[in-house]
Order: sequence, then structure tokens, then C-alpha cells
Amino acid sequence: MNVLEILFYSLSVFALISAIMVLISKNPIHSVLWLILVFFAISGHYILLNAQFLAIVNIIVYAGAIMVLFLFVIMLINVKKDSEPQKLLFMKFAGVITGGSFLILLIALVKQATPLVGKVVLLKEGTIGLINPLGKALFSDYVVPFEISSVLFLSAMVGAVLIGKK
Repeated sequence: MNVLEILFYSLSVFALISAIMVLISKNPIHSVLWLILVFFAISGHYILLNAQFLAIVNIIVYAGAIMVLFLFVIMLINVKKDSEPQKLLFMKFAGVITGGSFLILLIALVKQATPLVGKVVLLKEGTIGLINPLGKALFSDYVVPFEISSVLFLSAMVGAVLIGKK
């Protein structure tokens, strides 16, 4: 086993443990924090696949902006344990049946993918997910749409500030 495989498996275990903690955490704020750790582990997988742009966007957009939004909503709602409706036994049973069916479906899909066993993923090969080719394409081939979108975003920010002042 080389270093990349050890890193891949450790990131995978970390992501799975964090995802399970998202589901079993009683406090919704703790669930959001565990979800941020899942996003960091997924970004680590992107870096292993030589897709730095996707890793950075995943951290900035999902672990940053979306999770901050989730935290604000959870804090504004102010969920109390005693105000939560109790789950009926039927709903718990339906959840177990649905989850079990989904697990069986996933196992069947993995068994169908057995021809992929023995194939090796090319790591550190190609330039598809790198930032340098993306920057060259944005600032050479697509410079006009890129500048138009930046003006659109600027006008949206100015509009949001003006609406927010009222």
C-alpha cells in the first residue's frame, strides 16, 4: 500500500464517520459542524484526484457559505427539544424500510460494477481539474462572458445593499 492509498482510505473512513455523526447527533448545530467535516474530507478526495478547483470550490461554497447559511437558519428557528413533534412508530418503521431498500440497491449496483475491479485510477495525470488551464480558458477564450458575469454580480451586490438599507 502506498501513501496515496493510505490517505484515500483514511479520508474515506473520516468522511463516513463524520456522515454518521451528522445523522445521529441530537443537536442540529453539531450536525452542521459534522457536515462541514464531511465536506473537508470530500475536498481531500478531490485533491487526490488532481481536481484542485473542485476542492477549493467545495470548501468555499459548501463548507463556507452554505453551512453558514444553515447555521443561521438553525439559530434563528431556535429548535427546542420539547417543541419537536414525537415521531410515530409507523414513521420510524417506514424510515428503516426505505433505508434498507436503498442499501440493497447500493449493494446491487456495486456488484454490477465488478468489471471495474483491478482497474487503476490515474492520479496526478491530466490537466482537467487544475486551476491553471481553467484560468487560461477564462481569461483568453471566455473573457467577454466572464467580464459580463462580473458586472452582473457587482450590480446584484449593489442592489442587495440598496434594498438592505431600507
